Amino acid sequence: MPTDDLPETFHVTTDEQLRAVSNLTRHRIMAALRFEPATITQIAERVGLAKGSSSYHVRLLERAGLVKVVRTRKVRGVTERYYAMAARSVVLPDPGEGGPDVLMRHAVADLEASSADGERHVRMAHLRLTDEQFAELGARLQALADEYRKLSDPSLPDASLVFALFHPAPRDQTSGGAK
Repeated sequence: MPTDDLPETFHVTTDEQLRAVSNLTRHRIMAALRFEPATITQIAERVGLAKGSSSYHVRLLERAGLVKVVRTRKVRGVTERYYAMAARSVVLPDPGEGGPDVLMRHAVADLEASSADGERHVRMAHLRLTDEQFAELGARLQALADEYRKLSDPSLPDASLVFALFHPAPRDQTSGGAK
């Protein structure tokens, strides 16, 4: 079942929603649902969980409004529910100064869990940009990600793109920073 009719974005605004997306297992469940709906059994298989654990995490995501039942069917007298993401993308609030950036922590955990034998493109660049260049680069990165998301084919293996464009915190020159 395609998910063409989903809203573009879901904005996380409540503590319950933030707690739901802050868990790495639930993050991986949402990733498993990004292209096509799935049952609890299918989610458990894709994420490598027991069905009971999968059900627990999906219920929390559903209660927070991040996933929803999009179809049901009767199988041997039991109602099978198919879950899908509530939107194509999830927008988290800015973590604020000193707050953990949940998406980046999950991305790093996913990168570390991925096969070292697989193809990866991990790069870091240090740039010095004007405010206008910084904004332009952010917009271009987002446009490129959007362009390739439209080309995504659910029959192909997953690939994740994570980018972070930020101004690093200034180093404290008196306590351990560069001298």
